[in-house]
Amino acid sequence: MGYYDQDYVNQRSKRRGRGGWFFSALIGAIIGALLVIVLLPTLSKYHLLPYEENAAPEEVNGLDDVEKKAPATGESVQQTINVSVTSEITNAVNKVNEAVVGIVNLQQTNFWAEEATAAGTGSGVVYKKGNGKAFIVTNHHVIEGASDIEVSLSDGSRVKGRLLGSDIWTDLAVIEIDASHVEKVAQFGNSDTINLGEPVIAIGNPLGLEFSGSVTQGIISGLNRTIPVDINQDGVPDWNADVMQTDAAINPGNSGGALVNIKGEVIGINSMKIAQEAVEGIGLSIPITSAKPIIEDLELYGEVKRPFMGVGQLRSLSEISSYHRAQTLHLPNDVTEGVAVLEVLRNTPASQAGLRELDVIVELDGEKIISVVELRKHLYKRSVGDKMEVTFYRAGEKQKATIQLARESM
Repeated sequence: MGYYDQDYVNQRSKRRGRGGWFFSALIGAIIGALLVIVLLPTLSKYHLLPYEENAAPEEVNGLDDVEKKAPATGESVQQTINVSVTSEITNAVNKVNEAVVGIVNLQQTNFWAEEATAAGTGSGVVYKKGNGKAFIVTNHHVIEGASDIEVSLSDGSRVKGRLLGSDIWTDLAVIEIDASHVEKVAQFGNSDTINLGEPVIAIGNPLGLEFSGSVTQGIISGLNRTIPVDINQDGVPDWNADVMQTDAAINPGNSGGALVNIKGEVIGINSMKIAQEAVEGIGLSIPITSAKPIIEDLELYGEVKRPFMGVGQLRSLSEISSYHRAQTLHLPNDVTEGVAVLEVLRNTPASQAGLRELDVIVELDGEKIISVVELRKHLYKRSVGDKMEVTFYRAGEKQKATIQLARESM
């Protein structure tokens, strides 16, 4: 029987293992080097060579091209990152932004002052050009009390504006400037087709001309909102403004600016916001569809052609004590809603139809009237020349009369 030395066998196996490992590593290194040589042009073409992590960019252009140094060669390696900054929002803004201007209300606050000073600023929208003139819509309260008006254009220049007309009830006004200063005109959309939740953009000059052309984004938060407006500041609403609600940021100075849909069409004239400590994100805009006939009248006639009854002072019965309802107006106990006529102007439709002071109007064309605001709303839906049936109480008796409406300037 033969024998073998176990230590000798073990030592030979180890030597063979080391040799095989060395040979395999050598072959792998050769193959790896060949791959690098073959792929080097491709790696260089696509900027996939390594570069210093902390190397400072030497050039950044509109395409976000960043140039860095490769550590091994010192050569410049440029990495290109394409970022799209064009969207439906930016396209919509580009269609309108230059047509949104600043409005400067100049007033002669001091008799001895040589020239008027800025009493306030707002925004406006250029909506039309023609016959060498450009026309701008803004809010009545933006230009109220102005002795002169300046229009601040998108390039920062200022030109003199001329007020064509203003309407306190709808809070709209139209200004005229020389058309040579205007290149872009905004397009009106259709606010009747707006949907709740639809994205919108507000463009204007919040807090003054320093922030001119500011853009904010939001949605339509509410439709057909009715907001009481106290025009004469006596604590009693004189009018109900019909507006759209948006959560796009609207601040002082945005008044008169544009509310724009995603197509870049003006669908509203920004008018006000709810300014209370606990309230955030409630801006209000005049729907452009209801504003257009007002704008047209102001541009053409300098006033809104509204029908006129010829009644002066009016008072809702809710503001009159029960004592005067019974003793002064002689109303039945069950008549608690209506409008008391405190003055009838001479030679007007109301006087010609036989209305008198202390008559109490309770219906117009069969529609119940409970307040002065509702009376005005109904009246302003009618046209000059229309006949309107009035139901009223006089000395406790219910009567009717027909009034043929005339122009307010009669």
